[in-house]
Amino acid sequence: MSKFTISLVCLIIACSPTYASTDSLFVVLDKTLTKKKEYTQKKLSKISNLKQKLNDDYSEKERYKINRQIFEEYKGISFDSSLTYANILQEEALKLNESSKIEESKIDLAFILLSAGMFKETQEVVDRINIKDLKKDSKVTYFILKARYYYDLCDFVRNNNYCDKYTNLGNQFADSAINLSVPQSYSYHFISGLKNLRSGNLDKAYEDYSLLIQNPELTDHQYAIIASTLSYVYEQKNEAEKSVELLIKAAIADIRSATKENIAMFKLADYLFKKNDNKRAYSYIQEAMADAEFYSARHRQFAVGTLLPIIGGKQLKLVEEQRSLIFKYATAITFLTLVIIIFIVITVKQNKKLKLAQASIIKANSTLREKNIELTDVNLAIREANRIKDEYIGYYFNVNSEYIDKIERFKKSVSQRLSAKRFDDIAQIIERIDLKKEREDLSVGFDKVFIKLFPNFLEEFNKLFDKEDQIVLPEGQILNPELRIFALIRLGIHNNDRIAKILNFSVNTVYSYKTRIKSKSYISNEEFEDRIMEIKGE
Repeated sequence: MSKFTISLVCLIIACSPTYASTDSLFVVLDKTLTKKKEYTQKKLSKISNLKQKLNDDYSEKERYKINRQIFEEYKGISFDSSLTYANILQEEALKLNESSKIEESKIDLAFILLSAGMFKETQEVVDRINIKDLKKDSKVTYFILKARYYYDLCDFVRNNNYCDKYTNLGNQFADSAINLSVPQSYSYHFISGLKNLRSGNLDKAYEDYSLLIQNPELTDHQYAIIASTLSYVYEQKNEAEKSVELLIKAAIADIRSATKENIAMFKLADYLFKKNDNKRAYSYIQEAMADAEFYSARHRQFAVGTLLPIIGGKQLKLVEEQRSLIFKYATAITFLTLVIIIFIVITVKQNKKLKLAQASIIKANSTLREKNIELTDVNLAIREANRIKDEYIGYYFNVNSEYIDKIERFKKSVSQRLSAKRFDDIAQIIERIDLKKEREDLSVGFDKVFIKLFPNFLEEFNKLFDKEDQIVLPEGQILNPELRIFALIRLGIHNNDRIAKILNFSVNTVYSYKTRIKSKSYISNEEFEDRIMEIKGE
């Protein structure tokens, strides 16, 4: 059994019963209930692992020890399984032939029978116990069991004539347990508190249980027992709020320890029923019944069964009232819905007309946007064409001006030599004219103007090729012949004859250059020149 962590102690088992409000504790309880199956499965898995150990080759003493562990785990979760392992413990004790263990196993069996409300059977087992063979701790357990037997018998018969007798007998055995217990120990305060409670000494009972509940070493199961009993003390002292808070904490501890033989959830359901919180009461009484059925204790099922139909009946009545109220609301809502539907139909018709008008407007706007886009593209093309035109007109006039100056100088020089009849000098002047250089200068001038208009031309051009096929120009060179051809194409000159005349190439040379360049590109021949035209200017 795991011990409470510090965080849980701070949250739900603070020693002061007023530490947390009832509402917040109910939230914790409901959240814990969602993990109920998880806690139960964890307990069953632990038992299964212990049973698995019995398949190994252990000594008789080890087997007895493992079977006792299984019994302890089963004690609060299943009556039938607890009874089975109580009998197994007797058999194992007999094999060991240890008198103390034999008598202890009888105490275990009697405890299970008493928990199930089987008083006659309990008495038969208790009468067979030889106290002399018990160790001191076991004697304390024996006397506590005897005291509980008579106290529970009083609760069962509910007759004052018998109850006084049973209570006195219970007190005598409680005194024996107290005398043998270690002072201030758990068993000492537990049986002392129980005796004081049964004797009507509520203040002393409160002292005993208050000391116990502050013990951080308590297991979940022990805490549930003490909290539940202390809750009863507060109830008898008419301190209902503190009583119910402890009852909720006890229920939480029962769930965490996977204890099915419990009383807290049942008493909590009864309290909530009396407070008219029927929804929660019905939920908790169902949990209490599920635990009682799981444990298979008939007397506990009977006790829960007496309250379950009462709470269930009230819950059914509340459900019927809610159903009737819902029907009235549904009728009103139906009427309102019909009115709304009529308005919707009218609105839909109006919306259809509005949508048709809106569709026409949208269509007209869409057409207008398309035209605007086309006009924008045309304007951009016109602006670019104008820019190219302006640039090349300026370039054309500069070049022509330079050539006119050269022709004028040439004419003047030739005229002077003709007048002087220096014909040999004229021949030398003509020989000095380098047409090839003139053409190269013309090309360089063209290149500079073009790159000014399209500074990223080479970079964008190379994007149409794989890396190994891209053009890399020598340092200082602006364009090469192939690039000039496609530069002219980008300027809108697509005719091979015109390109050939401009660049002083043959038509075949232009065609050959274009074919060779296009064949290297991953772009199709048909698309290549379109992609060239998409290259943007500055």
